[in-house]
Amino acid sequence: MKYAFLGAGKMATAIIRGMLRAKLCVPSDIVAACPEPELLGELGESTGVGCVASNADAAAFASVVLLCVKPCDVAAALAQAGAGLDGKLLVSIAAGLPISKLSELAPTSRVIRAMPNTPATVGRAATAYACAESATSADRAAAEAVFSGIGTVYPVAENLLNAVTGLSGSGPAYICLVIEALSDGGVHCGLPRKLAHDLAVQTVLGTAELVAASNAHPALLRDMVTSPAGTTIAGLRKLEAGSVRSALIEAVHAAAERARELSAQ
Repeated sequence: MKYAFLGAGKMATAIIRGMLRAKLCVPSDIVAACPEPELLGELGESTGVGCVASNADAAAFASVVLLCVKPCDVAAALAQAGAGLDGKLLVSIAAGLPISKLSELAPTSRVIRAMPNTPATVGRAATAYACAESATSADRAAAEAVFSGIGTVYPVAENLLNAVTGLSGSGPAYICLVIEALSDGGVHCGLPRKLAHDLAVQTVLGTAELVAASNAHPALLRDMVTSPAGTTIAGLRKLEAGSVRSALIEAVHAAAERARELSAQ
């Protein structure tokens, strides 16, 4: 199978590297197009894939076209790809653009809309995707194979993708804020900055792996380290007083609502 990438930014690069790492294809099976020569040069040098300036040439090369441009550039990129999209599978990671809009811009393509997140760059993405009615089972399998190279894949109904955006799409920013705050707390208590940062990162990483491996509710794992009248319950009391739980829920909701607004534009 041949693949074309319209766009050569960080997410496109992460997906390409994941595909190659998973041995889904070889570099000669991929062509990327981008109007920025520096980005194309970096991508070509680091991965060995083909690089072209023309979206039309890239689309004509492939049977699967991955749309990895900014939402504001989608219409132009698809117009430039033109007839090269005819009968092709179009997989879009452009945030906020619904399948109906993508199908309007590329009426001869079968469309899949996906939402990966930034941990794709280290092979730990959470990617949810939804399919147009015209997408076949083979199309779904192709999309899952592509995104499995950068992490874990979840098929969903399209009406859930805005909520996905609010949770996993924006979630890395929330977790980075948590890590920064934990690190600052360590420094406030006398830890050197580097040590506080490393402890915060490893604590978040290790806890996430513990939750995933145990398959237990997070509340049960929290109770494991919450002794009566101990240090953890003292800290948890402050978090509840500061409405941290409520703030995170509201953050996901606000981001999802903003995604819905963007989808409606």
